[in-house]
Amino acid sequence: MRLSKTALLDYMANKPLKELGRMALAKKQELHPENTTTFIVDRNINYTNICFVDCKFCAFKRTLKDKDAYVLDFDTIDRKIEELIAIGGTQILFQGGVHPQLKIDYYENLVAHIARKFPTITIHGFSAVEIDYIAKISRLSLQEVLERLKVAGLSSIPGAGAEILSDRVRAKIAPKKLSADRWIEVHKEAHKLGIKSTATMMFGTTDTNEDIAEHLERVRNLQEETGGFRAFILWSFQPDFTPLQQEMPHIRKASSNRYLRLLACSRLFLDNVKNIQSSWVTQGAFIGQLALLFGANDLGSVMMEENVVKAAGTSFCLNEQEMVHLIEDIGSKAAKRNTAYEILKRYHV
Repeated sequence: MRLSKTALLDYMANKPLKELGRMALAKKQELHPENTTTFIVDRNINYTNICFVDCKFCAFKRTLKDKDAYVLDFDTIDRKIEELIAIGGTQILFQGGVHPQLKIDYYENLVAHIARKFPTITIHGFSAVEIDYIAKISRLSLQEVLERLKVAGLSSIPGAGAEILSDRVRAKIAPKKLSADRWIEVHKEAHKLGIKSTATMMFGTTDTNEDIAEHLERVRNLQEETGGFRAFILWSFQPDFTPLQQEMPHIRKASSNRYLRLLACSRLFLDNVKNIQSSWVTQGAFIGQLALLFGANDLGSVMMEENVVKAAGTSFCLNEQEMVHLIEDIGSKAAKRNTAYEILKRYHV
């Protein structure tokens, strides 16, 4: 029987954590009976830190006038990709701030350059926020932007910019950012064009259980319609050095208990999203591993480079061998995957 929104709210508020974990693990095993836990080797390339959106939860953004503002040149991006290929990487997570002056030609040329020079690398890039702004500044429809980027070589788009898909929360933490409906619209349009994506959720700002339930319901409904989400990734707000922490100093980083509770609830509610990622980048290796017992079947990325979370004072690192150890330590089989969740390598079979 499918979990209702009412039952979801009850689980979030009242269900004992251990029981939630057992239920989520059982659901994971139902969806992944082969007992394999996957991960990917990729690099997060932030092509610019210039952004006009001014999200209150972000410590990474800079303005055009800031001395440390940047837009990476193609040579620098090439070197980063060459370093990734050298360690067996297959994907770049490509995203940046919402630059107020970059139009479709820049993005089209950049994607085409990478696709031509590095044909073995999958370009998983540009959040709904970036795509929405590219359309506006270039006076194009979402369909036109996505079609042109797909032709240039864009493979899939990340779920960044979702935060909480509740306009009540968005008005408080990111009033310049696109609405919840518009985020859904961008992903829906991408799915219609055959561009797969991921769905994400960042909790722990001003959100309530009701806001989180609304977010999960929106994701489940779109997945029911399009089937375009490959995975769901949940992480907690990292408050240090952010404007929101200065404005609301009572906000603290969410507990590991809260993270695991919401992860398990997500696994149970999102019955049509096959893959759930663990967020060891924000939670650390131990909780990242524990997440595999609370419904996650994927350990995410080795993440050769990460800048946004690091700017908020959180920095965890794992290499390929450490990933394999964490997976095997809980009795699961480790496997390296690509962006489409196809297995590239199995370990210690």
